[in-house]
Amino acid sequence: MKEVLTKWLRDGAGDPSDEAELKQEVEALYSLLAEFYGADRLVLKASKLEALTLMRSPDISERVAGLEKIVSNDPVPHPLPPRAEILERLTKIEDGIADLVARRSVEERLDRQIEDRMQERHKDYVQEIKMQVLKETAGPENAQTLKKLGLLEKMNRIRLARSAAEVLRPETVEEIIGQGQAVQSLLAKLATPYPQHILIYGPPGVGKTSAVRAALETVKGHANSPFAPNAPFVEVDGTSLRWDPRDVTNPLLGSVHDPIYQGAKRDFAETGVPEPKPGLVTQAHGGILFIDEIGEMDSLLLNKLLKVLEDKRVFFDSSYYDPADPNVPQFIKNLFEQGAPADFVLVGATTREPAALSPALRSRCSEVYFVPLEPEHVQKIVHQAAKKLELDLEENVPEVISEYVIEGRKANSILTDAYGLVRYRLPEAERARVGVQDVLEVMRSARLAPCVLRKAAPRREVGRILGLGVAGFLGSVLEIEAIAFGGMAGKGTVRFNETAGSMARDSVFNATAVIRRVTGADLRDYDVHVNVVGGGKIDGPSAGLAITLVLFSAIQDAPLKQDLAVTGEISIQGKVKPVGGIYEKIFGAKQAGVRTILIPADNLADVPGGIKGIEIIPVGDYEEAAKIAL
Repeated sequence: MKEVLTKWLRDGAGDPSDEAELKQEVEALYSLLAEFYGADRLVLKASKLEALTLMRSPDISERVAGLEKIVSNDPVPHPLPPRAEILERLTKIEDGIADLVARRSVEERLDRQIEDRMQERHKDYVQEIKMQVLKETAGPENAQTLKKLGLLEKMNRIRLARSAAEVLRPETVEEIIGQGQAVQSLLAKLATPYPQHILIYGPPGVGKTSAVRAALETVKGHANSPFAPNAPFVEVDGTSLRWDPRDVTNPLLGSVHDPIYQGAKRDFAETGVPEPKPGLVTQAHGGILFIDEIGEMDSLLLNKLLKVLEDKRVFFDSSYYDPADPNVPQFIKNLFEQGAPADFVLVGATTREPAALSPALRSRCSEVYFVPLEPEHVQKIVHQAAKKLELDLEENVPEVISEYVIEGRKANSILTDAYGLVRYRLPEAERARVGVQDVLEVMRSARLAPCVLRKAAPRREVGRILGLGVAGFLGSVLEIEAIAFGGMAGKGTVRFNETAGSMARDSVFNATAVIRRVTGADLRDYDVHVNVVGGGKIDGPSAGLAITLVLFSAIQDAPLKQDLAVTGEISIQGKVKPVGGIYEKIFGAKQAGVRTILIPADNLADVPGGIKGIEIIPVGDYEEAAKIAL
């Protein structure tokens, strides 16, 4: 058939039925296009392409030309196809229609997939909207969170009682026992328009923290005080403060939570805004920052704290901060550009010696010394605690407790334990009564021993004397003894405790020179043994005078007073040189029942006023001391 049509088209003659078949094929192609586009759209498309006249023409060539325009979507007029090319043109038109149908098939499949996907997304979106509406109406709670909330509220309603430490904590400066001068000094440094930073030295458990807290409450009502009624008291332990070189966290000075870290708030993290987190120095703004055990702080962190004391502000830095970013809230801009306020009074407490602290810190602070508690102070604390606990005491209970402890905190702890023991044994009693046996039972359970093991006595003894030492702001009595064996004819030796320390051994050799100068005796004619009872280590030369006196007593068989204690460095010329820790040594001597203390004359200014119950005699050389001690 194709060959016949080709011959007919080429020669222009043939069977009329062949021409009719060609017209049917052209008509079939138009029908396909009508089905593809739709009759109306096909007419509209042919009209836009100026192919409507060609499509309706009775001439086969014009109708084919119309098909070409519609299939190629080309409005540009082209020459009519010669009759010889009609069949070739029809073949191309058929291919074009096939491409349209195939494209339409692909598009329909894609449309169905897109529609399905959009339907799924629509469902998810509707579900998300529903969840959002539920959250807005019902809040963040669900059955599990409500159950846990109920459990937490139930636990909050269960209260055993206030802790004993909370009940017994002093609330006013009048309740601080045994620290009158120190408390007065604190108040004087705070109740002024120009309050000072303060360092407090003293042994543990004598009321340093409570005194500062009570002092702040006292000066809030003072006319010259800069502290407002709501001035904060921020307390922190220096042993827990460490410097983080990454600057990720710093509870003391503050830190920056950059968006990369989980610590930043969600709204800031999503916009890439760093968030400064002010620290304790900002919380203490306008009040007191109290750092207990400040001597244990990291040195780098301490240096940064000193910079804050000068600037009265903390400045933050972050590589994520962009001052031109419009998403940065104004308060964050202020923190980065102006810093966080940190105008406070620093009060640091320590049990270390002043020399162990940073000189830079000490130069910025006034220094206040809290003293060890004497037995009568401990007894007052026990009476005060008994009143707060609403219990009765046997007559000798405070005296017994004062023999075993020198800390107010420990005294309260013993009394509280004894109170609990009584309550356990007599649960029905309306008011507890603590006796001596109850206190002793607590002592035995805690394996406590009396604080003073060496007591002074009103007698004389050869080769024994009481020296004085200091350790951690606590004075104590050292029992020093000596024995001498004569007849060694220049072959004698001097022996001393190996554990006592090199400076103490040097004091022994200085003492031998003094004794030889005073008595003319050569210690090489004696075997001499000097002993510190208990093997105590003597870090300094302050036992020199005591060692000289006890050596003289042993060699000359001269008895020494046993209610007398001695401190002072001895020179090879017999001079008594000044030493440190005078107040603490006086305290230790009083604890041991000593009635007389010999101190270097140059230390007389270190003796505090108001000392009662003990005689303090300054001496300038060995001869003066020997007249009193022998």
